[in-house]
Amino acid sequence: MQIYKVGGAVRDRLLGLPVKDVDWVVVGATAAEMEARGYRAVGKDFPVFLHPVTQEEYALARTERKSGHGYRGFTVFADPTVTLDEDLARRDLTINAIAEDEHGTVFDPFDGRADLQARLLRHVSPAFVEDPVRILRLARFAARFDFAVAPETMALMRQMVDGGEVDHLVAERVWQEFAKGLMSDAPSRMFTVLREAGALARIAPELDALWGVPQRADYHPEVDTGVHVMMVLDYAAARGWPLSTRFAALCHDLGKPLTPGDVLPSHYGHEGRGVKVVERLCERLRVPSDCRDLAVMVCRDHTHVHRARELRADTTLDLFTRCDAFRKPARFDEFLDACLADARGRLDFEDCDYPQPGWLRLQLAAANTVNAGEIAQGCTDKAKIPQAVRAARIRAIEAARLAA
Repeated sequence: MQIYKVGGAVRDRLLGLPVKDVDWVVVGATAAEMEARGYRAVGKDFPVFLHPVTQEEYALARTERKSGHGYRGFTVFADPTVTLDEDLARRDLTINAIAEDEHGTVFDPFDGRADLQARLLRHVSPAFVEDPVRILRLARFAARFDFAVAPETMALMRQMVDGGEVDHLVAERVWQEFAKGLMSDAPSRMFTVLREAGALARIAPELDALWGVPQRADYHPEVDTGVHVMMVLDYAAARGWPLSTRFAALCHDLGKPLTPGDVLPSHYGHEGRGVKVVERLCERLRVPSDCRDLAVMVCRDHTHVHRARELRADTTLDLFTRCDAFRKPARFDEFLDACLADARGRLDFEDCDYPQPGWLRLQLAAANTVNAGEIAQGCTDKAKIPQAVRAARIRAIEAARLAA
């Protein structure tokens, strides 16, 4: 029995990056031998075991044969006769098909180290086309490492899209890869690669429709909506903001293009249209509620934040109420961050003055000084309590404006 460290752990070490998770492949062993050594079987689709002490994953060397559509459509063959090279050959990219033994000797049958040096993502074999998840993973790696895609690999991905293989991706897996890519340093790279392969139009047509939609050149020197949204997304990423803020940045302009399935006429404000589009995208990809809710909020109200100094006190209070700012101030801060990213995610606007978040936080703090309990106690007509609280908050906002 021979044990090798494989995949991301070897790749990241060679790149000089921190190694978080370590995976191992075991050559020349059976499931019975692994269990006899104290390993606990956990794999459902193929033989994977947890180390009795470290709890790291050890998988028996295996080969795979395509037997259906999607990433689950494989027949797995795990046997002591499967070699290390055969196991590495089933992997997606050359940079992930590198192994290392206990002595630190590196096994690199597909020249993955050369591709690491060239900053290139290249498929191991034509079997790459058999698993549509590989398109998502490659796009995510492009964003994480800022690597280029080999022309022959891009051609294979387009072939997969044209053949309908990506249509078999399940929503949970799409969101899982999207979420990881969004948390990279340059998430726009993921969407650029997906667009180039033609996959974004099939996976998220709402996002793909952003490109080619023109905007006013005085506010958007970059002109194209898709280009702008990618700049907004990268601005949010550069500040280390959380997934929910980044996803909201990605979705903030979804109402600008008309895409199949829109239920509101074009003369309806693009924010109203956008809410419907965001909700549809989130439902289809099963986006977590925290990301969905913030994305809806930003799509609906980011233009109100941009005009914050023009809003009346009562309109500002309505904004706070719609955004549930009194009960969820942390989420409101994320909302304002996404609006800031929208303002500065434009060509030559990266350092523009944007006092609106501070202006709104000042007024929210003033409105929060209103003691609703005291007002309720002083109201003889309980039905008038909400109106009285609202009036007091408006007065507090107006006073804060005068003092600012």
